[in-house]
Amino acid sequence: MTYTLRQRLIETARAMNASGLNHGTAGNLSVRHEDGMLITPSGMDYATISPDDIVWMHFDGAQRGARKPSSEWRFHAAIYRRRPEANAVLHAHPVSCTALACLGTGIPAFHYMVAVAGGNNIRCADYATFGTPELSEHVLRALEDRKACLMANHGLTCFEKDLAGALALAIEVEHLATVYGRILAISEAEILTDNEMDIVLEKFKRYGVQDQ
Repeated sequence: MTYTLRQRLIETARAMNASGLNHGTAGNLSVRHEDGMLITPSGMDYATISPDDIVWMHFDGAQRGARKPSSEWRFHAAIYRRRPEANAVLHAHPVSCTALACLGTGIPAFHYMVAVAGGNNIRCADYATFGTPELSEHVLRALEDRKACLMANHGLTCFEKDLAGALALAIEVEHLATVYGRILAISEAEILTDNEMDIVLEKFKRYGVQDQ
């Protein structure tokens, strides 16, 4: 089971790069396992890593494995500790999300699909040096009642109930960031009201659920 989960983590990391969400050895990916997490190693090409390169870590930083974990392991661990519904965490540097993050702006409710992240906007976490406890706190704050956030001068972080869901959410947020960025190049966006977004969020609770 552990070997299969490690392989699935690698396959998702490769799909993350193939989708254009990420490039090279940037970004990182983890999945909850036992009383800790499995996380991609630091600075290694996803195309060449093997299951043995994946690092198991306890949320307090204790680890098993020959490789160093991603330098961003702290906010992965912090998300798992704070959000029991999180089973997979994805962090990447997609172009459109990163462009908005470098402006220090999140994504408002210009489109109803913003609700896919769990609320009426997608926030941008304050900046802090990568790999620091301060960054973890900023990310947790931006993720309150949300499943995705941008990170100032950095990129995107999101979580879901499984690896496939985390990848799909990241792709959707990047699409939203791309559309919003194009709107800003033309004019200001028309923002949906909180009341309308509340209606959308309620409808999303049944979205994709097939009646038996």
